[in-house]
Amino acid sequence: MKKIFIVTGEYSGDIHASHVVRALRSINPDIEIEGVGGDNLKASGVKLFSDQKKMGAVGISPSIIFNHFILGKKIVDYLTKEYKPDLVLLIDYGAFNLNISKFLKRAGIKVFYYIPPQVWASRKWRINTIKKNIDEVLCIFPFEKQMYEKCGIKTHYCGHPLVSQLPDRANKKEFFEKHGFDVNKKLVSIFPGSREFELKYLMKTFIKTAENLQKKHPDLQFCISHAPNLPDKIYDRYLKNAEFKVIKGENQALLSVSDALILASGTVALEACLYQTPMIIAYRGPWLFYLIYLIVRCIKRVSLPNIIADKLIVPELLMADVNVPKITYEIEKLLFDDKYRTNNIKELGTVKSLLSDKISSNEAAKVIAEAVSI
Repeated sequence: MKKIFIVTGEYSGDIHASHVVRALRSINPDIEIEGVGGDNLKASGVKLFSDQKKMGAVGISPSIIFNHFILGKKIVDYLTKEYKPDLVLLIDYGAFNLNISKFLKRAGIKVFYYIPPQVWASRKWRINTIKKNIDEVLCIFPFEKQMYEKCGIKTHYCGHPLVSQLPDRANKKEFFEKHGFDVNKKLVSIFPGSREFELKYLMKTFIKTAENLQKKHPDLQFCISHAPNLPDKIYDRYLKNAEFKVIKGENQALLSVSDALILASGTVALEACLYQTPMIIAYRGPWLFYLIYLIVRCIKRVSLPNIIADKLIVPELLMADVNVPKITYEIEKLLFDDKYRTNNIKELGTVKSLLSDKISSNEAAKVIAEAVSI
């Protein structure tokens, strides 16, 4: 029986991994798969070696570094001494996965990387680690294939998983009725991020902006998206005095029916783009991290729609620019400047045309199956 081990680090990776697992099982139902993941991977029938609780932390504190080191050592020891898989599939989570790839390669274990680190965005030197330790890269952006192959790295372009996985646009009338929104009023939704530190740096400003916009435009209504991977008590900490609706577990539906969005940077921006929902990106964190980012970045744009289109489509507000007046101004333009809004929606539509219509998880599963001769 062929054995595969999958390593994910965050909620989105867990979702993408579960789709690959289902595609693999459609090729061979008897394949044995274990891994590090969350509820989605577990629901797909994967035996979890560890969950993602200690993986989702961000930063360079001693406890985070220690937890990652210990988990990494446990994974490597298990794979090299006990489980001995035919292939290890790494998904996203670059810093952790690239580190353990060194030890797996040394042990002679075949390693594939699906949704590889975005070396084109920052820390380009990591491509050398990929070349040394990864047997094949399964990339999701068309421009990545050329970049990796130019460096002599075996690469297969799978297409972006969101293109095939994203649900159809929700029925706006039904969604509004379900959650008590007025179908005759515009809805602005806030996505403050899926990590606790993002809420810490963004939520207060986002809420104040919503209050300011509602005061200026009483017919506007607002909603805050609750990331499903974060406990209610973390959100409650920031929502004590806020009166806005909070919706948990319906991210895509909310993205699709909103008139405008205030987003923390991340994959959610690409999801919103595929729904052609106008948005702004606002992101802030510790100044030390931002200064490091300025040193290691390779491109100046931060949101995926802008990076894919190679031009500024989505307004990006970073660090000191994340304030009530600037966010208010950008949202008002998207809502009330008809010419600007129409052009913005048209530009968002061009991004999807640049991405493949391949079913990404099926492509990845096909390459993995061939590699282990299922």
